[in-house]
Amino acid sequence: MEEVKHSYNEQDIQVLEGLDPVRKRPGMYIGSTDSRGLHHLVTEVVDNSIDEALAGFCTEIKTEILKDGSIRVTDNGRGIPTGIIEKEGKSAVEVVLTKLHAGGKFGNGGYKISGGLHGVGVSCVNALSEWLDVEVRQNGKIYKMNFNRGVAQKPLAVIGECGSETGTIVTFYPDFDEIFEKNEFNYDTLKVRLRELAYLNRGLYLSLADRREGQEHEELFLYEGGIVQFVENLNKGKEKVFADIVYIQTPFTDNGGRDGEVEVAIQYNDTYNETILAYANNINTEEGGSHLDGFKAALTKVINDYGTQSNLLKNGDKLSGEDVREGITAVISVKLQEPQFEGQTKTKLGNSEMRTIVSKIVQDGLGTYLEEHPKEARDLILKSLMAQKARDAARKARELARKGVLESTTLPGKLSDCSDKDPTVCEIYMVEGDSAGGTAKQGRDRRFQAILPLRGKILNVEKASLHKILENLEIQAMITAFGCGINANFDASKLRYNRIICMTDADVDGSHIRILLLTFFFRFMPKLIEEGHVYIAQPPLYKVAKGKSEKYFYTDEALTAYLDETGRKGIDIQRYKGLGEMNSEQLWETTMNPETRTMLRVSMEDAIAADELFSLLMGDQPELRRIFIEENATLVEELDI
Repeated sequence: MEEVKHSYNEQDIQVLEGLDPVRKRPGMYIGSTDSRGLHHLVTEVVDNSIDEALAGFCTEIKTEILKDGSIRVTDNGRGIPTGIIEKEGKSAVEVVLTKLHAGGKFGNGGYKISGGLHGVGVSCVNALSEWLDVEVRQNGKIYKMNFNRGVAQKPLAVIGECGSETGTIVTFYPDFDEIFEKNEFNYDTLKVRLRELAYLNRGLYLSLADRREGQEHEELFLYEGGIVQFVENLNKGKEKVFADIVYIQTPFTDNGGRDGEVEVAIQYNDTYNETILAYANNINTEEGGSHLDGFKAALTKVINDYGTQSNLLKNGDKLSGEDVREGITAVISVKLQEPQFEGQTKTKLGNSEMRTIVSKIVQDGLGTYLEEHPKEARDLILKSLMAQKARDAARKARELARKGVLESTTLPGKLSDCSDKDPTVCEIYMVEGDSAGGTAKQGRDRRFQAILPLRGKILNVEKASLHKILENLEIQAMITAFGCGINANFDASKLRYNRIICMTDADVDGSHIRILLLTFFFRFMPKLIEEGHVYIAQPPLYKVAKGKSEKYFYTDEALTAYLDETGRKGIDIQRYKGLGEMNSEQLWETTMNPETRTMLRVSMEDAIAADELFSLLMGDQPELRRIFIEENATLVEELDI
């Protein structure tokens, strides 16, 4: 790849427009002002440090949640330029932090490879922070500058000396009073992004520390194996078709003379799912794009070509892309100059030349692997042929399902629907068993609450083929009731309920049914979770009667605190093990009444971790499941057997 020029100074900074609109319309720049937007601030600052690493000038990035709830990001890169930009009459540090679209990523050579293409990141963080401090180590001096809600308090000043040390420290406190809905950072949310970045940047040292009182914690993310380790961890708990992880790393030069690199890691498992993660300049391109299209095309062509040459595919048979991707786990990471993303959210790569580049590189690399590993190649072809047969069966099942389940206008007989037909106000309870279902039907508000009783445990979709899944009566009932279809047929506009609520017993069987439901939603209706439609009901664990008064408690801690305060004399405690132990009035008041109930909303903030956990808990390797239970057994305070 072409070397980045070592000079990175005030001449490399170009100003495109001002900063004023950011505080008025923050959602346009960071997506939202909820938890997602709040954590995006950290991502923007860290991504600037990652760009320094991509340029070859940074080896260590530290992120800290400080005691007061502010964030500090420290790197050992070159440091933001400190010289004066003549046209602006201000230091480059001040310009970068107060001007929208100001940065070294617009063609002057400061960065060849960058995820922060639009240059709005750190200036947006500044604009949306109550205060921000920046410290730069450069030219043997320590420079510092302070900002309040994006406004510089004083010009950049020298506050000390640092010898040969270089780097940038950004510390900021988001504007919780005027901008953000959530007022604290979540350690695990930040961990997800930093771990992902560590996988994508082999050998880069990233750390995360929580300094808040009672939450002290620190972790290091350093993966010398890069995306190979990424795939290895994604496939943990799954039976492998072959042990190897196919790794391809190839530099390229496009037609415009711009250098880049393609990295791909591939391994197959024996599940029916495909997991392909695509990145461009460290940005997770969730909507895919040209690099993903090139990968898929190459995969289909290489496997078909090998199958034909080895006589494993006969009579002109061809495997489809869906066939060859069944059971695949792959990570595609491309690094390129002048990436074209769709919008500031950067969810799709638009550079058309990347389709051809990635396709050729994957064809060459995977083709060579198959030629050199005939046994593994044969196993892969045979698995794809089995997938083809299963796909044919699934197609027939889908055709039947379209005539029945997927396009049915007849709701399942056991569904007690609500009278209101406005999906935005309606909700459906997935209830375990007819007994609890009967109680829920009596206790509900039939205007907006629907009840769907499920008979026993639904099919474990983690270990079943599509045609078996579509034949399951409980799954058919859910698909018909929801009305939005599954997989490629999913249409959120047809969803009949705004809230889908899993209401199961507070015992081992209830937990199992809940995880089976969530696995089904995760694999076949992930948009339900992504868009916040899936909830878990929280029925009380205890009813405490004292005289004529009754109180309900949802946690052991709350019960203990109450007993410590009031004493235990004259108190009758009932432990609820099932929903059927409550009458309809109790179930309504404790679990279904919107004014008094508590529910947990299921989120997709860590889809990678969720995928690993579903595979581990619902997969075919009991030994890994046993290890997980043993390692987490100390977290269980009470277990009913």
